[in-house]
Amino acid sequence: MSTPPGTSPAGAELTVGAVVITMGNRPAELRALLESVAKQQGPAVEVAVVGNGSPLPPLPAHTRTAELPDNLGIPGGRNAGIELFGPGGRDVDVVMFLDDDGLLPSDDTAERVRAAFAADPRLGIISFRIADPETGTTQRRHVPRLRASDPLRDSRVTTFLGGACAVRTRVIQEVGPLPAEFFYAHEETDLAWRALDAGWQIEYRSDMVLHHPATSPARHAVYHRMVARNRVWLARRNLPWLLVPAYLGVWFMLTLLRWPSRAALRAWLGGFREGWTTACGPRRPMRWRTVWRLTRLGRPPII
Repeated sequence: MSTPPGTSPAGAELTVGAVVITMGNRPAELRALLESVAKQQGPAVEVAVVGNGSPLPPLPAHTRTAELPDNLGIPGGRNAGIELFGPGGRDVDVVMFLDDDGLLPSDDTAERVRAAFAADPRLGIISFRIADPETGTTQRRHVPRLRASDPLRDSRVTTFLGGACAVRTRVIQEVGPLPAEFFYAHEETDLAWRALDAGWQIEYRSDMVLHHPATSPARHAVYHRMVARNRVWLARRNLPWLLVPAYLGVWFMLTLLRWPSRAALRAWLGGFREGWTTACGPRRPMRWRTVWRLTRLGRPPII
């Protein structure tokens, strides 16, 4: 990996931007999120809001905006937001991705982000802790590691939460953006594997919190099909061929063991088939030393 800059010139603060994509159906929540961003301590956080196939409501002055004529999906919308900070996000050192129905409950989150990235020039991505605003609980699926029983334990991880995270823009410039063709599901892991293969670190930090109502990912009608299709695409794009059948075989068996409904299983199998029969984008298999690194981090790329 080329030596990352890590920090701005001596004595300067790392600049932080925030990307929010919206479908235009949660204006009150979006307004509350932007207010929580505006209250952050330290230098002002630059904000970019993308209307993902929908018009934007009135927004605070100086907000960078884009209204996309079509819904490009979650990764496509976030990529458009990154470009509002210049090619590859070069106008800022770090970009936070925040769900439009989330909220930063603490006013020092941006300062914690600056401090973390300044302290470790190899740190590429931080995954925040997501907590339900009413109960304070964190769903197990929101802790991006296998040993997820303690959401208050910080750790190095192999993926991150796309709607509650901070990414050093140098990572995007070096390994490329989120895979827009995924539309929804597993796009974070695709970027994470490429970042890890380039030598960057990813951390889960429980002290950086985004409030977000507890939900089920299966609420989206396309969930089962895209989860399966993108799982195949993820393997085809990033894994050495020797590991592809092992990785997909494990996930195939896990899906059957979880006893999905007949309709869900039918959609999942259709997506699995689609993942093999459609173009998945460029193939850049990770190095075997990255496979070993993922294994040492507790998540070998077969599970």
